Amino acid sequence: MGNYLVAMEAAWLVRDVEEIDDAIGVAVSEAGKRLNSEDMDYVEVEVGATGCPACGEPFDSAFIAADTALVGLGLEMEVFNADSEEHASRIAKSEVGGALRDVPLSVVEVIEAPDDDE
Repeated sequence: MGNYLVAMEAAWLVRDVEEIDDAIGVAVSEAGKRLNSEDMDYVEVEVGATGCPACGEPFDSAFIAADTALVGLGLEMEVFNADSEEHASRIAKSEVGGALRDVPLSVVEVIEAPDDDE
């Protein structure tokens, strides 16, 4: 059994918004409220990053069209005592997905945490 850090991304819709910064703020705030209402304040929420297709430099994952934004959120949580990376991934996706119903969610990275007693 091991401990893992699981990184996920979520696609968050924000309606009636005109500025990217406003959309990002609303998305992070709404996701945080939904997670906190389920006592999941251990899940880290931040805006995701997308690589520029021309230069490769990362920029905030947010796009606005017709006053509706799609914001890519990065979510991280630690999973303790999982059997494998796959098991940790399923646990994290199940927990976060339960709190963020109807929000597209995918696991992007699973990292095994070092044991503290070594």
